[in-house]
Amino acid sequence: MEARYPIIYVRGYAGTQGEVEDTVATPYMGFNLGATKLRQSYTGEVLSNVFESPLIRLMKDYGYVDAYHDGQIKPDGPIPQESVWIFRYYDTTSEDLGTGERKEIEFHANRLREFILHIRDATAASRGDHPFRVYLVAHSMGGLVCRSYLQNSQITGIDGAPAQSWEDKGVDKFFTYATPHGGIDLRKGMGWAEGLRDFIDPNNAASFGAKRMREFLDLRSDQPLNSMGGKFPAERVMCMVGTDSKDYTAAAGMARRVVGPLSDGLVAIKSASVLGAARAFLHRSHSGHYGIVNSESCYQNLTRFLFGNIRVDGSLIVESLRLPKKIQEQYVAGKQVCASYNFDTIISVRGQRWDLHRRLVSEGSSIFRTFDELCRRTPPRHPHLFSTYLSLSQRMNTRRKSLGFSIDLSVLVPEYEVDGKWFADNHFQGGYIYRDKINLEVTPASDGGWLLRYGFDSKSPNRAIHRVAGIRDSAAVTFNLPIETRADPGIKASLRLVCMPWN
Repeated sequence: MEARYPIIYVRGYAGTQGEVEDTVATPYMGFNLGATKLRQSYTGEVLSNVFESPLIRLMKDYGYVDAYHDGQIKPDGPIPQESVWIFRYYDTTSEDLGTGERKEIEFHANRLREFILHIRDATAASRGDHPFRVYLVAHSMGGLVCRSYLQNSQITGIDGAPAQSWEDKGVDKFFTYATPHGGIDLRKGMGWAEGLRDFIDPNNAASFGAKRMREFLDLRSDQPLNSMGGKFPAERVMCMVGTDSKDYTAAAGMARRVVGPLSDGLVAIKSASVLGAARAFLHRSHSGHYGIVNSESCYQNLTRFLFGNIRVDGSLIVESLRLPKKIQEQYVAGKQVCASYNFDTIISVRGQRWDLHRRLVSEGSSIFRTFDELCRRTPPRHPHLFSTYLSLSQRMNTRRKSLGFSIDLSVLVPEYEVDGKWFADNHFQGGYIYRDKINLEVTPASDGGWLLRYGFDSKSPNRAIHRVAGIRDSAAVTFNLPIETRADPGIKASLRLVCMPWN
């Protein structure tokens, strides 16, 4: 079995001194919080569904233990590899446990290095032949603390020498919940408030602005804020992106009002992921009763990313888009035709009631493309629909060799414009040019690759009946499934699935 490493949880931002004291007064700093409410979005009904917390589930499902011993996190005896550690970086800011002084991100990042060294020593006896590594799991600003540790060249590797490669930092994988990787931007018209925040820097709030982020992330001016700067491989990072702004109630709802709707209530959707990393979108808020950390869906993404067997990336390769007949006639006549398309995607696992990934126009998170981007641009800007991880050990029916999951895919009918005027003829709001659920079964092959069966709900509900040949390229296998409608307007495309071994 592949080695499982210690998990370090790094919490998010505490704004006021009172929030700092509340944070340090709890042993697990929020990682122990569960949830009892499951929203079924298509009805709006709230159902009871108990999620015990990420901490308890890691203990129940994977045999992880916490690292506390006799009231301390520095035990006398050895700790197993499968252990959860809480990086209590706010203890130094507490007036009871520390100096009460706010510290900068770089300070916390250096302390994270020291904490990792402590874990290396504490778990040495249980490591065997495996190299020492940890998993970093962070919420909100905690992800920026981790990135500073991984990226800042002034922070050495765990052996005390300047890091020559990402392995020198002792981190195997990095997972973030709702981290503002691209900073926290306020909605249009509130640039003055951002400038005031970055100038006054109340309670280190300037850490979410571009100037300070470039400093503690050690980024050049030509590198995007959400770049790992070549210091840690983006393919070993996964980011959970929340899309529910309405349920974030912090500061009496002020945060969600100044950030805007295309967010989790605090972090904009566009800013919540690392460049090149895997992303999963879910209709969860930054924190609270419907928070992104305390949810079954996010826990399932976390454990599949850490312990799964296969990564699947899905893209829609659009070959052509058919316009309505009357608009096509206008287009051929040389008139300017404009249209936009929304791509909805839900990824679900066989036998489960939660989603691994969810992007819907009704929840403000669908993928948006224009007609020009898909049909006139060279190369076309095909939508990347999802990146997800699957696990053989987490199958509902372990007698089955296959991993079953589904893709609920929709392409919404656009609003067309001809020469700058809305074309209302035969327009029905909320229609689709494509809508179907694709059921998939992925099975490990004897040669180390993967086999795929698929089926469409419109033809074979809840079944995968067709085999499709894959194209092998090194360790990855690519499958192309036909997506086509015959009516006008319509679409002809291929659903491209790239499967590769993980762990």
